[in-house]
Amino acid sequence: MIHTPQEALQKYFGFRTFLDGQEEVMNAIVSGRDGLVVMPTGGGKSLCYQLPALCLDGVTLVISPLIALMKDQVDALIARGIDATMINSTLTWEEQKERLQGIRDGRWKLVYVAPERFRAESFLQALHGIHIALFAVDEAHCLSQWGHDFRPDYLRLGRALEKIGRPQCMALTATATPVVRKDIIDVLQLRDYFEQVSGFARPNLSLNITATENAQQKDERLKAIISAHRTGIVYCATRKKVEAVSETLSSWGLKCVAYHGGMSDDERERAQNVFISKKADVAVATNAFGMGIDRSDVRFVIHYEIPGSVEAYYQEAGRAGRDGESAYCELLYNYADTRTQEFFIDGANPSVALIRDIYQFLLNAADSEYEVRKTLEEIADGCELKNSMSVGSALTTLARGGYIERFDIPGKRMRGTRLLQPQVLTRDLQIDAHAIEEKDRRDREKLKAMIDLSYSRVCRQQWILQYFGEDNAEHCGNCDFCRSAESGEAREATAEEDLVVKKILSGVARMSRKTSGGWEARYGRGKIVQMLVGSKSQDILSNGLHELKTYGMLKDKGTGYVNGVMRSLLDAGLLRTETGEYPVITLSAQGEQVMLGKTSYRLIWPKTEASGMIDMKDAGFDPAVYSFLRDLREKFAKVEEVPSYCIFSNKTLEALARYRPKNSDELMAIPGVGPVKAQRFGRAFLDALATFR
Repeated sequence: MIHTPQEALQKYFGFRTFLDGQEEVMNAIVSGRDGLVVMPTGGGKSLCYQLPALCLDGVTLVISPLIALMKDQVDALIARGIDATMINSTLTWEEQKERLQGIRDGRWKLVYVAPERFRAESFLQALHGIHIALFAVDEAHCLSQWGHDFRPDYLRLGRALEKIGRPQCMALTATATPVVRKDIIDVLQLRDYFEQVSGFARPNLSLNITATENAQQKDERLKAIISAHRTGIVYCATRKKVEAVSETLSSWGLKCVAYHGGMSDDERERAQNVFISKKADVAVATNAFGMGIDRSDVRFVIHYEIPGSVEAYYQEAGRAGRDGESAYCELLYNYADTRTQEFFIDGANPSVALIRDIYQFLLNAADSEYEVRKTLEEIADGCELKNSMSVGSALTTLARGGYIERFDIPGKRMRGTRLLQPQVLTRDLQIDAHAIEEKDRRDREKLKAMIDLSYSRVCRQQWILQYFGEDNAEHCGNCDFCRSAESGEAREATAEEDLVVKKILSGVARMSRKTSGGWEARYGRGKIVQMLVGSKSQDILSNGLHELKTYGMLKDKGTGYVNGVMRSLLDAGLLRTETGEYPVITLSAQGEQVMLGKTSYRLIWPKTEASGMIDMKDAGFDPAVYSFLRDLREKFAKVEEVPSYCIFSNKTLEALARYRPKNSDELMAIPGVGPVKAQRFGRAFLDALATFR
């Protein structure tokens, strides 16, 4: 008999120590409280309900949105000797009844359930009399209309909780703003609840945003990143773009898989399995790909187009580097791509008038059984609409109001619509216009925030953490901004800096293997930095790295600064990288001499929080200013007979257009403007900006 989560952790998972934040969550759950847990990808969310489930008397229901995610979780639990199963649309009603009987008989401790099961009153009735110890809602951001992946089926969970006797409830998600967290609490009506929000920082990720003018530039970056990092995911906004990009990769001789909603379930599962089993190193996909994908060696994530929200971007970027090692993320930004996201927003938020028009069409088209067997595209054509997405969203609103229901048509890959209250006239529909307008407004705010991030001139990680409510976030030392902000002249170390360097080198030595020929690398930069700053991640604890003498020695310096110094040590040749499944780092011969105090060295030192940069106001992106500066750049490029990017990159040009420096000091604070370029081209660009003021 398991009495505590600690016992369950040791018996079934073989670990002795919890990750950061886990123990507090489990103690609160075992004590009987409701809870909301926000924990980053790879932080161990699943254990927060799996371990308490093994200690509680009764069954734990886990609400999960994806069948593939459910299957992976259940298979992993069964492999550890834990009684678990799932109930979803892949099972017949007879199979579902059999598993429900198994719950009554006490056969299962964890049962994963798809949210749409709670549509059926028969399913809710079948749960009566079953002792449900815990109701765990995974991917809980899906039940907030302000979340980045809202799913109407999740809204039923609050009512379902009441109908099954109001068991103890916990909600879990990887990304949620304060607004979304409040919505989750309100929808589920959590009682006597605790709220545990763990750090969102992913110090092993290098977050980069590159401005691109056309598809050719995107493909050049694509080729360079894949060549450098090999294994990863390319996210595209549309099915059409997924197919185009995957064809491009195939033409380069790369083996990749494509994944999007237009494929059949079998096709998607096959593509997913090919990627997970490492038979292909690159997946080109729309945003659904990756939820629950357990491939730890994803070394890069590329966003070919801008996502619709910061939440979506960060969740998708977080699918890189789940093994804790360094990974590279890059958004290929072009402002024109925002039109695709605006199209999606329009489709997701039909007006009240449009919803009424679609309802009237259904009334007119219904047969004697009050059913309409038409695709979304056919309904859109009948209503003279260009965006068929808006039809699906309108039907969702009508279904939520109880006016219609959707049903599967046997033998066809389409769904029909059944009128539940055909006597209700169009003018009598009760529609919450305020909620519709508010959701539209918030969706557009989310896109604007993503655009602001793309143009921002601050540390990417710091900007994102502040977006999620972490006010004291530090620079990561690892993103494109931090790298450009830290460029400067190499110099000798101060006494304090020298001590930091020797601690880092000593830490690397302890995480390497000494051989007769030198040093053999064993770990990547991500784990080394985590060890030095005292991380309690599973990777650190399970590898015993917390037992090293150098563990936590640079905790006071912070991840960003240590990352920056390590990068400078690599650039200076004091550390060296060995390639393999992922890049690993060890001492060079010179680095060993520095560690022992036998030789001097010079480094380009990263800036600390205190040193900062010149503070300039973001004036907003003005296409006219950017165009004028681009023309000026082209003139210099022709005179110098060099490509335009040799004058200033697009990213530097955009920063100039946004921050509009007024003097040489401000100009030098723009990433990509060094002393030489400032001297050669600076005055002309400052004069050009002055004309706009």
